[in-house]
Parts: sequence; structure tokens; C-alpha cells
Amino acid sequence: MLRAALIGFPSVGKTTLFRLMTSTAGARNGVKRAAAHVGVARVPEPRLDRLVELFRPKHRVPATVELAEMAGHAAARSLLDIAAFREADALLHVVRSFRDERVPHTSGSVDPIRDVRTMEEELILADLGVAERRLERLGQDLKKRKSDDLKTEQAVLMECQAALEAGTPLRRMTRDPVAEKRLRGFQFLSAKPLLVVNNLDESDLPHGLERSALDFEAFLSEAGANAVAVCAKIELEISQLDEEAAEVFSADLGLMESGLNRVIRASYELLGYISFFTVGERECRAWTVSQSTVAQDAAAEIHSDIARGFIRAEVVPYNSLVEHGSIAACRERGLVRLEGKNYIVRDGDVITFRFAT
Repeated sequence: MLRAALIGFPSVGKTTLFRLMTSTAGARNGVKRAAAHVGVARVPEPRLDRLVELFRPKHRVPATVELAEMAGHAAARSLLDIAAFREADALLHVVRSFRDERVPHTSGSVDPIRDVRTMEEELILADLGVAERRLERLGQDLKKRKSDDLKTEQAVLMECQAALEAGTPLRRMTRDPVAEKRLRGFQFLSAKPLLVVNNLDESDLPHGLERSALDFEAFLSEAGANAVAVCAKIELEISQLDEEAAEVFSADLGLMESGLNRVIRASYELLGYISFFTVGERECRAWTVSQSTVAQDAAAEIHSDIARGFIRAEVVPYNSLVEHGSIAACRERGLVRLEGKNYIVRDGDVITFRFAT
């Protein structure tokens, strides 16, 4: 499951976006975990809907995203104390472009470019504090005993410290596998993939949706980040309408895709995630894996026993299955492939895993 954390300054629309993505109009759903509200967003997947039409299973199980939102505002360094933020796969930084005199911006003016840079500085400073404290302890430990392991960690952290002092987020650093493994336990915030979510004014629709990435182009290039735009307030209102009314209202505003779809699609692209499917009479289900995932590891997402007893994967592309209507029909046409444990799963694969018990 993809785990994402919403960050941002007060009064930028984090809670509205949280409600939009977790399908709650009132109070935040999910549970409150140590100053963070945590909810679950279902990943919209039209391909899964089509597979359900074909197989008519008892259960439809979409992929999900665990979403955390800070309960109130805290400095970036405080996020390191909250598991939901430390353990997030990606940070979604909500910035404000909407104008509302009833909701003053904490900085006195609406300037999303300023806000993304300020937050980036906070993330970098938070990580710098972690690196400096660990380096101080390492220095003390190395005075007491010789250790190649500690020296390696010290060298890696000194590289990070130099980058952070230069104002470079750790996601921009090129790290070898050894350094990557060393740093994983620190869960540095500036090392996490960053998606800027530009919360637009209704008057910016629909052209602002496509323009946002250009507005942030310089920052995105410097930070190694991506951007997506939503109008969280109006899209939350649309999400509460019946399907027909929602379609009419969305068309009037030029919204060809929901905010939920845009944010999740952008998050998947940022992280290099893809979807594969399992189908049958009992359930049709979407699964999320990275682009480089091999078949045996994809099987482990379903159950460790399947991966342990892996024999082969029977794979049919989604488009072929939809075109011919059944796996049996695809098999007759030679469209079902038998793949081994090292097969790299592709987006849209429909897979049946064969395994020994």
C-alpha cells in the first residue's frame, strides 16, 4: 500500500484535500495517531471496473493509499517524531493559490512559490539536525573503539550534511546501494519523493490545472519534485453530489478528471508505481507495485506462501483480456504467457500465480 503524508502551512486546504481523498465530507475519517489523522483513499481504477463487469465476482477490491494529515500545524522537525510522516513513501505538500479574505494566509499574502521554498528549507533543516546529532554520537563512539561499520556510516552522513548545508534536499543526491541502505533507517524527510499539490481558486478552472507545473517549473527542477493541481473545495462539493449531477457540474467547470484521480495518478508517476490485477469468481483485485517488481515479489504482495511456493505466473495483458472476454478465450489464441519468478511485471498485467503448498 502506498503511504503518503499531507504537509503544508495552516489554511492551505490540507484538511479539505484529506476529506476529498478519503471520501468524507465531515470530520476526518480514520484514526488519530500521535498528532496525525490517518485515513484510507481508494485508488480509482477504470480497468478494475471493467474486469468486474467481465467476471462478476463476489468482491471488488481496489488498491488503497494510506493518507496522513497533520492535526494542526507543526514545524517540519516535529514531523520526524510522528511515525505516519517518518514512514511515508511520499510527501504531498499542499500549497495555496486560492484567494479568500475570510481565511487569511499565515504569511499575510498568497504566494505558493514562496511557500514551497519555505517548506523545503524546513525539511532540509530538520534533516540537518538529525544528521548533526548522529555525527556527534558517531564521533564519540569512534574515539572509544575502531569500527569500519561506524566509519562508513560517518562518511555517508558527512556527505548528507554537506548537501543539506548547501541547501540541497537529499532526494537530489545520487547514492550507491550501500549509502541508500545506511540512510534508510534515518527516514530523512528531504529524501522522500515530493509532490506539490497546488490548491487552486475556482476562478482558475480549468486552465490552471495544466498551468501549475509550469508555474513551479524552476522549483521542481531544483528540488527533483513533481506538481499537480486541484481545486479541493469545489471538488469536495462535487464529490457529494449524485453521479449525474456531478458529471454535469464537472463538465461546466471543465474538470475532465477528478482531483482524487489527478493526485493519485501523479503520486504513482512520482514513485514509479504500476498496477496489476488478479481476477476470479471470488474477487477481482488491483495491486500496487513498483515498475521493477519481479513476479515472485508481486506474488509476495498477495501472500508470502505464494511467493515461497512460486512455480510460474500465467500472464495476460488487460487489453487482450477485455478484447476477447475471458482468460479461456485468450488461452485459445495463445495470448496467455507463462512467466518465471524473474519476469518483470508490467502495468495492466492480469496474473494467475501457480504455487506449491
